[in-house]
Amino acid sequence: MGIEYLHTMVRVKDLDASIAFYKLLGLEETRRYENEGGRFTLVFLSPPGQENASVELTYNWDGDEGLPSDSRHFGHLAYRVDDIYATCQHLMDNGVTINRPPRDGHMAFVRSPDNVSIELLQRGDDLPPQEPWASMENTGKW
Repeated sequence: MGIEYLHTMVRVKDLDASIAFYKLLGLEETRRYENEGGRFTLVFLSPPGQENASVELTYNWDGDEGLPSDSRHFGHLAYRVDDIYATCQHLMDNGVTINRPPRDGHMAFVRSPDNVSIELLQRGDDLPPQEPWASMENTGKW
């Protein structure tokens, strides 16, 4: 029996804000589906050249009373990055809170506008600890 990973779906409240957040991470929109009858839009975003690792943003045109919620029942999305410090600095410079800073040069957590937890992992060896990350405290939940 074979199995193939397709995507991870998250519900979003503000489609434009969510797309902008995932683009800050370096993801690109690979396809979009709008369903007039069902009154929803699906937007798929992937890292460049990795369309098999998509996140599907599901936006209900008439709103979604359950959003934003803590979303901890979902777990998290995880992405490997070339430079965890540069990635976190880029996100901070664009108004994203670093919930769990990369103190160890290896791992950080942020949250999307819809409260989805995103894990960022350093590609290859951990980077040497450096400031301001090494002494930065956690902020909120991750």
